[in-house]
Amino acid sequence: MKAKSKQSKRSFPFLEINQRESKPRKRGLTEIRGPYYSAYGRRHLEDLFETMGAYIDSLKFAGGSFTLMPEKVVREIIDLCHKNNVLVSSGGFIERVLAQGAEAVRKYVAECKRLGFDIVEISAGFVSITTDDWLRLIELVRKSRMKAKPEVGIQFGAGGATASAELEAEGTRDPSWAIAQAKRFLDAGAEIIMIESEGITENVDPWRTDVPARFIDEIGMEKLMFEAADPDVFAWYIKNYGAEVNLFVDHSQIVQLECLRAGIWGTKSLWGRVVTYKEK
Repeated sequence: MKAKSKQSKRSFPFLEINQRESKPRKRGLTEIRGPYYSAYGRRHLEDLFETMGAYIDSLKFAGGSFTLMPEKVVREIIDLCHKNNVLVSSGGFIERVLAQGAEAVRKYVAECKRLGFDIVEISAGFVSITTDDWLRLIELVRKSRMKAKPEVGIQFGAGGATASAELEAEGTRDPSWAIAQAKRFLDAGAEIIMIESEGITENVDPWRTDVPARFIDEIGMEKLMFEAADPDVFAWYIKNYGAEVNLFVDHSQIVQLECLRAGIWGTKSLWGRVVTYKEK
């Protein structure tokens, strides 16, 4: 990280809220989506960090959006994140690069490092690669002195807002396979695993609530981050796994999510029920 942000005294300090670890924290991580569903740059991000920066741990570019932006803008966003103690992830765009060959992948990883990315997410929602290939990608990222963040899931064809009917036709994988894969990635040096929401809580009815339960039981909550870019989904995770579950949400949802984590607001089923216990 380039710098650490200063924690400002919050308003209404006499009102009790759930206590949170300060950054850099290891639990209750929140990753927000960068420009994708809505376009924004440095000025919007400055407002976001000024108001809610204490609660944002990382920013994830989505859909390879950085390839459409001027390099100057990408650098400004990355530098601003670092000034606010926020890590920057490439998102899962590497699977698009994979289709262009090994040399393109090496250049892509090197460019991520040059521009200042901290995390390279490794996903394969649309392509089929062997687990050994995943491990080689993790090694490449780690040798480039960045964090490798594999994304695993049970739905083939996940990503890019694919229609539910198309995903249903593709079918889903056995969760045991995804869990075994995640374990191998962690053994190879990945620090945390992103769990793809499609097939679990997105584009599926009913939700496969058994899947995150199995991941948490076999791997542990600190090693997992769940995609939850829908208020009903992140509310469900907090209701079932507490305020310190690691979540990926859209940048527009950070206030709503943190209100739930802090226990200061929520729907009827969560009102006043989200609590933490810390030794003083």
